[in-house]
Amino acid sequence: MNCWEFKKCGREGGGIKSKELGTCPAYPDYGKQCARVAGTLCGGQIQGSFALKLGNCQKCDFYQSGYYDKTYGQGGRDPLGKPKV
Repeated sequence: MNCWEFKKCGREGGGIKSKELGTCPAYPDYGKQCARVAGTLCGGQIQGSFALKLGNCQKCDFYQSGYYDKTYGQGGRDPLGKPKV
């Protein structure tokens, strides 16, 4: 499941909020790694770069769910460098 499906934000391509707020920069390829993409929404606020937003993302119910891919492109490690469990 992708973040826009989980959060029901409506910012996916053709979504109900995509004209008003723009299509999410995580759509369509980064729906399971949205924390790594600048310009995604959190609490209705546009977020900055990965380094600036990671703290907020770690509190997100999608990030904490089993759907978020914390190991993508990390060689078996999450973005904080912790070994994959």
